[in-house]
Amino acid sequence: MSYQALYRKYRPTDFSSVKGQEHIVTTLMNQIRGDRIGHAYLFCGTRGTGKTTVAKIFARAVNCENPGPEGPCGECAMCRAIEQQASMNVVEIDAASNNRVDDIRQVIDEVQYSPAEGRYKVYIIDEVHMLSVSAFNALLKTLEEPPSYLIFILATTEAHKIPLTILSRCQRYDFRRIGVETIAERLRELLDRENIEAEERALAYIARQADGALRDGLSLLEQCISFYFGQKLTYENVLKVLGAVDNTVYHELMEALVHNKVEHVVEIVARIVEQGKDLTQFVNEFVWYLRNLLVVKTTDEVGQLVDMSAENLGELERYAEEIELDMIFRYIRVLSTLANEMKYGNNKRVMLEVAMIRLCRPQMEQDYESLVNRLHNLEQVNEELQEAMASGSFTVAAENAGGSSAAAVPMQKKEIRPEAVPDDVKDVVANWKQIRNRVSPVTRTMLDEVRLSVSDSGMLILAFSQATTAEYFRKEDHQEEIIGAAAQLTGKEIQLDVRFVESRRERNTLPELRNMIKNVEIEILD
Repeated sequence: MSYQALYRKYRPTDFSSVKGQEHIVTTLMNQIRGDRIGHAYLFCGTRGTGKTTVAKIFARAVNCENPGPEGPCGECAMCRAIEQQASMNVVEIDAASNNRVDDIRQVIDEVQYSPAEGRYKVYIIDEVHMLSVSAFNALLKTLEEPPSYLIFILATTEAHKIPLTILSRCQRYDFRRIGVETIAERLRELLDRENIEAEERALAYIARQADGALRDGLSLLEQCISFYFGQKLTYENVLKVLGAVDNTVYHELMEALVHNKVEHVVEIVARIVEQGKDLTQFVNEFVWYLRNLLVVKTTDEVGQLVDMSAENLGELERYAEEIELDMIFRYIRVLSTLANEMKYGNNKRVMLEVAMIRLCRPQMEQDYESLVNRLHNLEQVNEELQEAMASGSFTVAAENAGGSSAAAVPMQKKEIRPEAVPDDVKDVVANWKQIRNRVSPVTRTMLDEVRLSVSDSGMLILAFSQATTAEYFRKEDHQEEIIGAAAQLTGKEIQLDVRFVESRRERNTLPELRNMIKNVEIEILD
């Protein structure tokens, strides 16, 4: 006998062999036992989840001469004839290639004749959503008033394309994506039958790549064992065959992104390209890695939610402490958009490198998540500055702030006495927290990185290290929002001097008034 693919060779022959669809199998078995069989069924679900397989088992079960608790016996004349596709009682139709109204009219003509043997004539129409509107209309009358011996099983991956008039006449069953553990167990069972050794880690990875489709998992498994024929299937071998990347690379990439090391990120991308990995798959797997990081960041019980070794999980926990939640959301958003664009892009490497640089340079974007990312970068620089001051060195690494090299920055602050600060500025600075609470959420967020100082002319200086933030507050309506909140709280109207302070040296020359002026009690004026 010629070679058969694994998914054909081990296709389930009874209900007990169907994996991951117990809610459907139990219902169909109860209908057969209770002789409450419907005339029209709609099997919906993603590819490779068992729609056609269950339809064939059901077709044999309703015609079986000796049905058992697990479905068809597989030994009677009817079961053997249907299995060998020699029975006229079960007809399979591919609606993708037989979607015209004439094809359906031919079916309608055939169903007028009762089966010569067996109880039911079963028509399995696969990819039924491909039928034309006229074909659906032709089928409608037969679905509404079918002969007692007739059963239609309609299978589709896109149930939303089925007309409501058809849906209302069918019993609908939604096939779920099959779990990773269930797929891995099935792969192990089949490999034991084939006498092939494989690491559990390798099977778990294949099961994850199957994305809920058991048939896809079997196809990937067959690809791997064919490449390493006669050898034990290891995790590393699976990664090589499927063009995947080990978690250590994602850890390394995450480390570079968190610390904004652009050169290192580009180097990692170059390494992935040289190894011949599929860049689209690389992006999708990194998004899944970020999903795991998000789970670790937001939940305490991650054992059942993250399928990962203890060592890799420890790395995720370390990054979860270093990175803000909004940064993870931003990474996932940017990379998910990239994955969709790469499907139609010609130069995927350039697209990936640009996206990675964007992740390292949040100042290239102006949304809230990017702002959080920029604040994270500023906090990193501040920590380095404090460490440098503690060690007696006054050198600030400018790389993490977006510069290209380290620059020696002398810490020279402009001296100013508290009594030299005008009273209206003092009152505003002393109650700055309450003033921020009175402005809009967007303005409040944009004020997170502000440095408050005073000009020689007595104006309140709002100093920002990012040009986009400074431009935001140079607009008159945004200034009026702050001035109005301050006037409402303190009863005094101030003037603002908004500055973009690009160099750290210039920023450090501006005294931070909040460090000099303590909060005072101000009567709120409403």
